Amino acid sequence: MAKPGYVYLMASSQNGTLYLGVTSDLVQRAWQHRNGFGGEFSAKYRCHLLVWYEAYDDIQEARQRELRMKKWERKWKLRMIEEVNPTWRDLFEDIAT
Repeated sequence: MAKPGYVYLMASSQNGTLYLGVTSDLVQRAWQHRNGFGGEFSAKYRCHLLVWYEAYDDIQEARQRELRMKKWERKWKLRMIEEVNPTWRDLFEDIAT
């Protein structure tokens, strides 16, 4: 049985620094980023806002999507965020409840 996964983008602010990641537990991982435990890069640049995510039935699919997205231009990521979250609202409360 496949383990579910998520691809997500954390941001420092609207149009700020972006962090792209993959996880099997989005609530826990977003909490870690919000509280400075998400890794050196996200802590240094204060990427604390969950601004976009996609869910997958299989974490391997999520990892493949992340690898493809890491090659994307920044403007493509910004456009994708703004299509589903035009105000760059922090989505953490949506997933944490």
